[in-house]
Amino acid sequence: MCLDTRAEEALKFLYAYMSLGDVMNNSPEFYLECYNYTQKAISEMPWGKDVPERELRHFVLPPRVNNENLDGCRPVFYEELAPRIKDLSMKDAVLEVNHWCHEKVTYRGSDSRTSAPLATVRTAYGRCGEESTFLVAALRSVGIPARQVYTPRWAHTDDNHAWVEAFVDGGWHFLGACEPEAVLDLGWFNAPASRGMLMATNAFGCYDGPEEKLEVTPLYTRINVVTNYAPDPCKVQVKVENADGTPAAGAKVEYKIYNYAEFYSVATLYADAEGLSSITTGNGDLLVQASDGRGNFGFAKAEAGKGETVVVRLGYNEGADIPAASFSMVPPPEKPAIPEVSEGEKAENSRRMAEEDAIRIAYIAGFRTEAQARAFASENGLDADKTVRVIRASEGNYDEIEKFLCYAAREGRGGTALRMLGYVSEKDLRDTPATVLRDHLDNCPDEADRNVLSPRINTELLRPWRGAVLQKVDADVAEMVRTDPAGFVKWCADSLTICSGINNSYTPVDPVRVWDSRVCDETSRELFFVAMCRTFGVPAWKDPVSGSPRFSAGGLDYDVDFEASSQTEAEYGTVRINYKPSCGISDPKYYVHFSISSFDGSSFTQLEYDEGDTWAGTFKNGTSLEPGMYVLCSGVRMASGQVCSELGFFTVRKGETTDVDLVLSDDASQLRVLGSFDSESRYVSEPSEQTRSILATTGRGYYVLALVDGGSEPTVHAFKDIEAASSQLEAWGRPILVIFATRADYERFNAVQYEFPSNVCFGLDEDGSIRKMIGTEMKLKDNAALPYVIVADTFNRVVYFSQGYTIGLGDQIVATISKL
Repeated sequence: MCLDTRAEEALKFLYAYMSLGDVMNNSPEFYLECYNYTQKAISEMPWGKDVPERELRHFVLPPRVNNENLDGCRPVFYEELAPRIKDLSMKDAVLEVNHWCHEKVTYRGSDSRTSAPLATVRTAYGRCGEESTFLVAALRSVGIPARQVYTPRWAHTDDNHAWVEAFVDGGWHFLGACEPEAVLDLGWFNAPASRGMLMATNAFGCYDGPEEKLEVTPLYTRINVVTNYAPDPCKVQVKVENADGTPAAGAKVEYKIYNYAEFYSVATLYADAEGLSSITTGNGDLLVQASDGRGNFGFAKAEAGKGETVVVRLGYNEGADIPAASFSMVPPPEKPAIPEVSEGEKAENSRRMAEEDAIRIAYIAGFRTEAQARAFASENGLDADKTVRVIRASEGNYDEIEKFLCYAAREGRGGTALRMLGYVSEKDLRDTPATVLRDHLDNCPDEADRNVLSPRINTELLRPWRGAVLQKVDADVAEMVRTDPAGFVKWCADSLTICSGINNSYTPVDPVRVWDSRVCDETSRELFFVAMCRTFGVPAWKDPVSGSPRFSAGGLDYDVDFEASSQTEAEYGTVRINYKPSCGISDPKYYVHFSISSFDGSSFTQLEYDEGDTWAGTFKNGTSLEPGMYVLCSGVRMASGQVCSELGFFTVRKGETTDVDLVLSDDASQLRVLGSFDSESRYVSEPSEQTRSILATTGRGYYVLALVDGGSEPTVHAFKDIEAASSQLEAWGRPILVIFATRADYERFNAVQYEFPSNVCFGLDEDGSIRKMIGTEMKLKDNAALPYVIVADTFNRVVYFSQGYTIGLGDQIVATISKL
């Protein structure tokens, strides 16, 4: 490969900071193409000459945005976008690219693996992390510096979010990905972002920009951009002391936000020689945990706005009797800055969005229908119901799934193929080529169990490793895996060179490349071990709760320990959680009301149970855990976003049962009369189109009213949360009014997508009076972001109010009505 000087410099820069997985999984030609199209964009786009070198290197050239699967999207996007924007200003080009992205993709939640941009386009849907990755990739393809900004966790509600910043005319401006607005620095999240405690982005390589640096790694620089959003940013100062009061130099300092029933580390820094550490955050509460790497730790609450130095003493260690702790965590207040947009600009933007919706909907209409999937199953002698499920779930990838199933049916292995597809995720069905699936089917027997047959190990991109492993692996190693998997654990420990710190857990090295090179990181070694075992017929997996690799031999399950001289049967104790109903919650939910985290001698890591797990269903009668120290974190979130939280520490011992009390507490003052709402207010009932009062619909008593738009991400979240609480809301029996802000919003809504309780009814706020009344009473700014949700009674008392982006809305409503 012959390169000119500038191309050589660019590739040296990329390879200097590239993760091990990206080095080994992609060819040099892939990165050269990224460079060539970067040069093409810079030379052909009118703003190219004005892009500073620093922003070009860190935010245009790199193909990686965050944790997505890489693909060849750059030339595809450039060739489609360049003619569309070549005569626009840089600012208008950013807005136009976002309209193009909305034409291709709209929001839908999914699992944590981030699809490649082209796969997202093919599906026409993406969660916020995928939408923002898509928009960043599109902007970079036309030479506009762009970066994905994310809040690791909100402070006021249980979720996170990601959006985009674009470098326009010398400064960074934000926008909601695939959610075009008429101007920059405007999105539905302006208000929640003003309540954020931390917003961050990763700059590829060693970045020397002006932003506060949170972390500098061999791969990227994580920078803090909270000052772009928080109206009252604060500097939090922490002093870490050893148990004897001396400065704990070099101590690990974790800044934590309560979210999903845990205190989640949004930033990890290290104390200086005086034991000091500091960070800029929003004006709310944090929990600060510090540790010394020798098992000693401590924690304390930090109230950012006080300006006081928070002292954390390392007075606890594993095995010690640690007292329970209670915290009331208050998020920052809402103070959004909203740019001005004229009515004409709003109308034109809405018109364009409707056109783009129509284009995307027409594309989606080409996906396979149920009737087509059933006909395909009949033609190929496949189980109809299973075939319909996988083909419908594959959406824009249906041709690849059908190609694979046709092949399997011809080989007489249709049943095995459907069983294998039942083990992968819906996202796998949407972006996996037939060739990858065929590799796994061709090299696995029909009788294989799930932990042999499944191509899915953790959250990695599915790759075709079985055939290559069978061809390349030495016969003696293959026999070792088959007959002595414990011996193969030692082989991995002795034969693989571990390169820590130069790879990300989300870019694991392909198992075939691990075999070829004998080089990998810890995560890739675990995946390699499981892949090798499955290829040679040994059941192996990663534990879904702890994430530890395991294998089965001789009817016993074994933990994999690459540091041990021999492998031992998996050891467990039992934890039994005791709970007395409180706060109107009879059966607390994991991730909503409580969670368990394990201690590794330095940090606590949340155990990954299923989202549907509850206290009664999983923990009341005991569940198995590996021996060690844990913390039970619980919390109840108030309508204001405040959380009353409890921490209880416990130790699990092999073969013993440990009883732990789950405590939920709240602030009684939080559920009070918040304001008034006139129940005689009138709306247009749908589908009857009759104008009537709310009182006429609800009768006397309490009711829920949700004022919504036609499908923004906050409204979709609200609908999903109401759907999730459907049984409790239906049992309550009182009316739930879903009122759309405009007729256009109602016409965009598709009720078939949701399973609402039967006591939901619909209507329109055609004259805007309901929105105005709620906004006035709740002291909202004009046209504050929807949805608005109230629980009120026909004596006009409002006892619950939520506005904008609120995850867990259904649970909050249920908790409120249980106290009425």
